[in-house]
Amino acid sequence: MLRRRLNRLFGRDERKVDSRTIYVGHRPCPATEALIPPKFCDNRIVSSKYTVWNFLPKNLFEQFRRIANFYFLIIFLVQVIVDTPTSPVTSGLPLFFVITVTAIKQGYEDWLRHKADNEVNKYLVTVLEDGRRACKESEKIKVGDVVEVVEDETFPCDLILLQSSREDETCFVTTASLDGESNHKTHYTVPDTERNLESLSATIECEQPQPDLYKFVGRIYRTLFNAIEGLNDPRCWCQRETILTSLSRCLSLSLAVGVAVYSGMETKMALNYQGKSQKRSAVEKSINAFLLVYLCILVSKALVCTTLKYVWQSRPGQDEPWYNQKTQKEKDTNLYLKMFTDFLSFMVLFNFIIPVSMYVTVEMQKFLGSFFISWDKDFFDPEIQEGALVNTSDLNEELGQVEYVFTDKTGTLTQNNMEFIECCIDGFQYKYADSGSELDGFCVTDGPCVFFQEKEELFLRALCLCHTVQVKEATGQGDGVADGVEDQVDGVMGLDGETVHPADIRGFIASSPDEVALVKGAMKYGFKFLGTESKNMRVMNRNNDVETYELLHVLNFDPVRRRMSVLVRTKSGDIMLFCKGADSSIFPRVRQDEVDRIRMHVERNATEGYRTLCVAYKLLSSEEYDQADTGLREAKLALQDREEKLMAVYNQVETGMSLIGATAVEDRLQEEAAETMEALQGAGMKVWVLTGDKMETAKSTCYACRLFQRSTELLELTVRTLVDPGRKREERLQELLLDYHKRAVQDAPPVKAGVTRSVLSPGWSSANQDYGFIIDGATLSLVLNSSPDSNSSCYKSLFLQICQNCTTVLCCRMAPLQKAQIVKMVKTSKGSPITLSIGDGANDVSMILEAHVGIGIKGREGRQAVRNSDYAIPKLKHLKKLLLGHGHLYYVRIAHLVQYFFYKNLCFILPQFLYQFFCGYSQQPLYDAAYLTMYNICFTSMPILANSLLEQHICIEVLMDNAALYRDVAKNAMLRWGPFLYWTLLGVYQGLLFFFGVRFLFSNPALQDNGQVFGNWSFGTIVFTVLVFTVTLKLAMDTRHWTWINHFVIWGSLYWTIWCILQLGLTPFSRLVDRLLVVRDFFSRAVAKKNNDNPGVQDSCLICA
Repeated sequence: MLRRRLNRLFGRDERKVDSRTIYVGHRPCPATEALIPPKFCDNRIVSSKYTVWNFLPKNLFEQFRRIANFYFLIIFLVQVIVDTPTSPVTSGLPLFFVITVTAIKQGYEDWLRHKADNEVNKYLVTVLEDGRRACKESEKIKVGDVVEVVEDETFPCDLILLQSSREDETCFVTTASLDGESNHKTHYTVPDTERNLESLSATIECEQPQPDLYKFVGRIYRTLFNAIEGLNDPRCWCQRETILTSLSRCLSLSLAVGVAVYSGMETKMALNYQGKSQKRSAVEKSINAFLLVYLCILVSKALVCTTLKYVWQSRPGQDEPWYNQKTQKEKDTNLYLKMFTDFLSFMVLFNFIIPVSMYVTVEMQKFLGSFFISWDKDFFDPEIQEGALVNTSDLNEELGQVEYVFTDKTGTLTQNNMEFIECCIDGFQYKYADSGSELDGFCVTDGPCVFFQEKEELFLRALCLCHTVQVKEATGQGDGVADGVEDQVDGVMGLDGETVHPADIRGFIASSPDEVALVKGAMKYGFKFLGTESKNMRVMNRNNDVETYELLHVLNFDPVRRRMSVLVRTKSGDIMLFCKGADSSIFPRVRQDEVDRIRMHVERNATEGYRTLCVAYKLLSSEEYDQADTGLREAKLALQDREEKLMAVYNQVETGMSLIGATAVEDRLQEEAAETMEALQGAGMKVWVLTGDKMETAKSTCYACRLFQRSTELLELTVRTLVDPGRKREERLQELLLDYHKRAVQDAPPVKAGVTRSVLSPGWSSANQDYGFIIDGATLSLVLNSSPDSNSSCYKSLFLQICQNCTTVLCCRMAPLQKAQIVKMVKTSKGSPITLSIGDGANDVSMILEAHVGIGIKGREGRQAVRNSDYAIPKLKHLKKLLLGHGHLYYVRIAHLVQYFFYKNLCFILPQFLYQFFCGYSQQPLYDAAYLTMYNICFTSMPILANSLLEQHICIEVLMDNAALYRDVAKNAMLRWGPFLYWTLLGVYQGLLFFFGVRFLFSNPALQDNGQVFGNWSFGTIVFTVLVFTVTLKLAMDTRHWTWINHFVIWGSLYWTIWCILQLGLTPFSRLVDRLLVVRDFFSRAVAKKNNDNPGVQDSCLICA
């Protein structure tokens, strides 16, 4: 045991570090190994939050973590424990209502999760046990089981593919239900696996479960292998192309067999299931600030009344009148304790100034209001047959407060629908056109060349071989693709009107649309990729001869290398490396003279907005290939640092290449992309484009989207501008930043905040220069992560100020993490501006999660961005209505709701406070307990809820046509301290009017028909009635968009109030209470006659306290 621990400590025992051992089919291990029964979790999926046993305590604990709920719980407990003037029901009933409604909602949502879990867990799957097929529920699958999956079935857990019914030992998979990516992925069986799985005796050693969907490290050991068959090594590697993740779907084959390696909550799907971080809106922060103000008002009222009570009682005869003698217990009570209990009693009496029901109303308004986005028919896209999606309703109002928009380029501003345009081979341009011409020294060919030279053919062969495209044959005549998956397979139809026979129709399956576009481009020039069979790639050349190449290795693409390669062996035995990738990745690895012939074409195509890739090749000797093959196999067998080891071998092989040419692929702009960007700028938003593409391509897209105008002066801060012989890059960086800061910030005339180029006068641009800023990822790293001896904070501050004074910022060659850093930098800058990120790919998830509001586009790069976003829309053009229409209205509605709630509660509780000055600070309630309980729940809740859902102060069409109206509510304009003070003063004024107006009516005593005087209940009821009618009619006067729902809830609420008051006034209990108050009034008048020198008591008798 000691030796084992030392081996782990010093890294000598690789198999025991962060790995697990799995016995395929649960077959016993060899006698030479000690049997340690592995403990793995079952395959039961649990996404629910509660159980029957823990629902009540767990849900209550979570709800009382909210400050408002906890506050009212304390108030309720005080009412129960301390002798308070109001019944515990007045606080307990609203709190019980809030807690119950929330618990029912959360319980229902969790029941749906339980239901969905059962559907997955009870799903029947086929398992091979002792050579027999047996059906087993999905939750009963164990790690090591051999599972059989047929076409269109989902994989019940993470499997390593052992066998496929396809001849080429591949399996086509779609992960649409996992990460939403609609492109088909090709997975491969473990090499050299026995066809008869019954005789397979093997163990799998792989990494521990981890959430990365695109990474897997493992190896399989064949315990019994036959050296005669040529298996010189019992080990074989397993990588990400051999693992089938749970919930992905099997396609295009009849049978796939795999062994379970991760099950249940340890699958990659389950590990990726995590809640997004809670985002708080600016409105919620304003509510908390307003609550603190009202809490201070509440404490102040309680302190004033407590102090005045003891000042009043300090007068002779006021503390213990003859009709209210103290008991011995009351006399023995500590004075300070009694003062504290009186303070708590006043807090309870005035606690209704804090509206607990406002939280419920706000939640209902957000939840119900989110359906208007989902129901909007303008968001429906007939192409994908989907509309908008709301993943969270907590940020509806933030859509009306956006100041910065961060957008991706590919798939967001553009369609991500690739089309091969042209190519450049050895310095000559080849464009598939109808007529030839000479253009700037480029040789433009007339379609396919009649006589191809060696380099042209080599280039086209490279396009046909350097990819991971698979060919899907059609199963029926006339069908470009089979089985109803035509939306996920790029069908290749006839070119130039050629007649294509049904047998020749095939579809291409690839994980990237770029690869399909390049394969189609090669077809235009006569080279057709026919598919891969048993690791042999077949290509038909222009002479209709089929060429066969043995596929030796695929050096996969990754965003760090920005290139991919294949190693193939020709029929003559030559070993060739074909490589394609970004120009910045290929140019340093080829000869400089070849780069000079291609660079101008690449830059020209990038300026025109095309996506460019460079193609290179290398002829390997036998020794070079043997060295590369050995290095690749050893790296693939490694369990630790496999990626780093593979990267080292890739970089070693991909050197000394020869540049052949470059390709240009067009990615068209999204529909109405330019109009949308122009409208957002007109609304006062600043648009930043964050993309991984090269600068020239991204710059051309910005011009096409009208983000850059021809008059815009571009400030460029890239690696190219930092090159200055004899000077350090930090020095040049500081010089450029200071120069740009002087031009864009110091020398720029002051412009009103929120006003952009789009909303200024036509002559503004001539008098005031527009600036656009361009930066690349490498330079951004210098700015954000400068060396210790440089002034990093100064760089960052200058950079931010420059960007904030530019109309548009373009960040190119950006890594996903850098996108999030940019968003965070702006989000945390001075003023904390509201940010919005929009993208469609997995590389946009980081910035979507970082921004205040994340928008996902349901595009071609998958649905991972949609799954992690707050809102999802089919097209970029829908962003205009989402922000300028829905966002504007949502903010205005909820801002009015919040201000109105504080106003009506202040109107409600101020008369209660004033009443204490006329009742000897006796904590006597002005209102009946029923009114205290039902004011916010029944009498005034529905009108404001309907108003906050349906109000349109401006028609939504007008809001979209006049983008400048968005700026009227920007920067939380309706929830600032100015409007808050207005509503507060309005509440104070009307509260004073209610109380003293009714008191004036009672200044002339009147008798009822039975001879009784009007008492305390009558006085409070009149104040309450006037209060409810006033606040309700105030809301009616503020309503500009009337519907039948508004009429029903407003007038129905008033009718309901009158009916309840009449019912309460006619009940025997109320009559009894009123008679008891009359008796007390009699004693009060008697005391007043005896103590004429006490005007406070006289007023108390007048109000019948």
